[in-house]
Amino acid sequence: MRSLAGVVHLLGSVLVLFAALFLLPISAALYYHEFALTAFAASGAACLVVGLAIRSTTLRFRTDLKPRDAYLLVTLTWLVLAAVGTAPLLALMPRLSFTRAFFETMSGLTTTGATVLSGLDALPRALILWRAALSWLGGMGIIVMAVAILPLLGIGGMDMYRAETPGPVKDAKLTPRIAQTAQLLWFVYAVLTALCAVSLRAAGMHWFDALCHAFSALSLGAFSSHDASIGYFNSPLIEAVLVVFMLLGAMNFATHFVALRKGEPATYRRDPEAKWPLVWIGVSCIGVSLHVWINGVYPGFATAFRYVTFNLVSIATSCGLTSTDYGHWPIFAPMWMLFLSCLCASSGSPGGGIKVFRVLVLVKQSVREMFALVHPQAVAPLKIAGHLVSNRVVFSVLAFIFLYFITIVALTFALLLSGLDFTSAVSAIIACINNAGPGLGVVGPGSHYGALSDFQLWMCTTAMMLGRVEIFTVLILFTPTFWRK
Repeated sequence: MRSLAGVVHLLGSVLVLFAALFLLPISAALYYHEFALTAFAASGAACLVVGLAIRSTTLRFRTDLKPRDAYLLVTLTWLVLAAVGTAPLLALMPRLSFTRAFFETMSGLTTTGATVLSGLDALPRALILWRAALSWLGGMGIIVMAVAILPLLGIGGMDMYRAETPGPVKDAKLTPRIAQTAQLLWFVYAVLTALCAVSLRAAGMHWFDALCHAFSALSLGAFSSHDASIGYFNSPLIEAVLVVFMLLGAMNFATHFVALRKGEPATYRRDPEAKWPLVWIGVSCIGVSLHVWINGVYPGFATAFRYVTFNLVSIATSCGLTSTDYGHWPIFAPMWMLFLSCLCASSGSPGGGIKVFRVLVLVKQSVREMFALVHPQAVAPLKIAGHLVSNRVVFSVLAFIFLYFITIVALTFALLLSGLDFTSAVSAIIACINNAGPGLGVVGPGSHYGALSDFQLWMCTTAMMLGRVEIFTVLILFTPTFWRK
């Protein structure tokens, strides 16, 4: 009981921090003289008051986190913040149901970028900025931010960092203290976001659009300020800038920090999680461009290469911004792009999917098993980039991939049972669990998730949540062992 109360106390602290995010849309509403000011000011004040009330009433239960407490806190944080984030949407859009508002905010916090809203060009700019800010905050993780700003978690801070940080390798620290590590990761994240915004402004965007799309590009969220997404700008230069920053966003931010601190670009070459996705994406861009061009979608290879490169990089990195409706391309192209979204994001990045490290472990373990069949007495250690990978990590990777595909199958069948067609169902679940945004069919880039029923939206919301916190964090809460003392 005391442990649960301690989790609630820390959840109150997170709510206090989350209240600060409301300052962004409040500032936008003041600058643009929008009626949305009242909704965001009231929502932010309510979030702050509730957070402070929870903190004060549970202060005596403040304690260090145990590993299982961290999993509970992470799961509750994403659920509670998504619920709190619906307040301004419900106030500004009274016809929007709670289900659809919750889907929208969960999509933002999980950096999925799937939306049920249309008419974005006519919405208050404060609301557009709010959606982008949710993605940016979720990109590195609200829990990591809490550890960076509030040094109140003690030893338990590392447990929470492990529960929240994407990827299978979570024990490596850039600095001896977890708070310093989180601060450095956020510093790199913020600097790259600022560079992206300035670059987009130089490429022709207005400052507001540049900021919103910088938030989306670095967090790998697909929220745009326009219904047509990047297609609204019709600018090869803007697309090129976003391609660069989406690729940077899909890499391990610890690698960015080491490369910047040492001034060694070779750091990226030594990191297999940075090298292999670039190879896969580069080869795919050329191959898919040829396929689309040969099938007569575009009159020339250069045009095909432009549109394929942007959209393939966006989906492969699990960002989800689009420049055209690729749902009309030959089916191989968009399906291959969705497949890449399972593989190309690195651990320690905001990206979704299996993660590059797990893919490399799975490939090397498969080779090792075949080698063992031929040489049963041989000792064949598994290494990634010269580092030995323990069998514990290998078993964890195998278990994760099993649960990953079982989750996709189960949720896809749930959508099929509800009456959704196969292409829309399977692509929606893959896109949501990979936090990649648009799927195909009725949830394709030329449409949005607003066509789905409430039940179907809850299935997709579940997929987004599981994909963001990487399945184990949530499913472990449903095991009897977790709740035993």
